[in-house]
Amino acid sequence: MARRPRIDLAGYHHLINRGVAQLNVYKCKADKDKFLEILCKACREYKANVHDYCLMDNHYHLLIETKQDNLSLLMRQINSNYACYFNRKYKRVGHLWQGRYKSWYIVQDEYLYMLLRYIEFNPIKAKMTSTVGEYEYSLAHAIINNKLVPCAKHSMLIKEFASETMVEFLALQLSANELARLNKEQKRAITIEDEKLSISMSKTLDEHFYECELKEARNDAMLDAYTDGHTQSAIAKYLGVSAGLVSMIVKARNED
Repeated sequence: MARRPRIDLAGYHHLINRGVAQLNVYKCKADKDKFLEILCKACREYKANVHDYCLMDNHYHLLIETKQDNLSLLMRQINSNYACYFNRKYKRVGHLWQGRYKSWYIVQDEYLYMLLRYIEFNPIKAKMTSTVGEYEYSLAHAIINNKLVPCAKHSMLIKEFASETMVEFLALQLSANELARLNKEQKRAITIEDEKLSISMSKTLDEHFYECELKEARNDAMLDAYTDGHTQSAIAKYLGVSAGLVSMIVKARNED
């Protein structure tokens, strides 16, 4: 199977890597602290910001914003430096990570905000805690307990939310429709053509709204078109309605 092409462009990236053969890559708190130290050093050198993170026992989730087209260099330093530390400490040899890291380039704000909730829900999904912000090695916990690491000081969770509001936002469990949207976004083909991003969509707006004369059918098609990657403003313009109406309908359908 062909590998999904990397997008190294400056911007927002969701990144995951797991231990080889389901190995726990963090065996104690000191390991997770060391990973955060390595993460911050690499972000400082490559001028990147961490907007969210969650370090589980056998994998990590990172939401990183790069300012330059250097994601591969950044991730190589993080993964290789931590692997050297781990192998030296535990007297082991061989690969630590199961393979190259997985990365998804984020092109829509709605996808970005869903990811924040998705990342912070990982410890709850794994039954390691029951409340957002309780798990020690998540950014929400660091913010709440004033234990912020330097590379996350410009996180949107800090800049855009008060502490209490942040917890309320992150505690909103993703709906089935939102989870389907995340899954679809992760599978979406993104290519670079003439130094411009090209994002694949399964249908045109004409195809999404073909024979949608009834209001309910039109509203369902709005969510389908939005999930497919069409922007709310583009949908509004196509239908001749306000962007606010599209936003309201999409939000209501996502919550169903």
